[in-house]
Amino acid sequence: MTVSNDLTQKDIINRFKDKLEDLKIILPPLGKKRGNSCAAVTLTNILDVLNIKDVNLFYFNNLAVPFTGFGTYKNDMGWKGPCGAVSAAMAAIGIIMGGKEVLKEMDVPLAYGKAILFASKFEQKFGSLSCEDLCGFDMQHNLKEYVKNRAWENKCMNFVSFAVEQVYKSTRKELKSKWQ
Repeated sequence: MTVSNDLTQKDIINRFKDKLEDLKIILPPLGKKRGNSCAAVTLTNILDVLNIKDVNLFYFNNLAVPFTGFGTYKNDMGWKGPCGAVSAAMAAIGIIMGGKEVLKEMDVPLAYGKAILFASKFEQKFGSLSCEDLCGFDMQHNLKEYVKNRAWENKCMNFVSFAVEQVYKSTRKELKSKWQ
């Protein structure tokens, strides 16, 4: 994975701020796309800010898509899968924390801590981490209702924007030291 070190590039923090503005335009129409994935959109937009050039982003897109589907999972004991934006944000935290190499052993607890802090802030803001609780639909059984009620535009895209913003805010130090 190679990251461009072009000095003419905008500062990493400003690139995140620009991306957050872009998401206001990019996200709403995605609700009309059948194959939209909150996890993939979250992860690939963060990776875009990191300016990863020589890795095909479709691998990360494809890697993240099942996390959206996992959000619809419910087990027999009532546990519900997490929002895909939450799962992807945690993956992005790990990528950012590692920089351009494998995450150092001493940084693993810090990455865990940032992921837990992110989850806590997300839950405080939206009341849950569960996809079903957040969007209001059991998409295993009510996907048509989810689409009909425009849940993406009314709810889910807000989870993606918040996730991208919180990843940027919680990893600023690492972004500057490992991705600048």
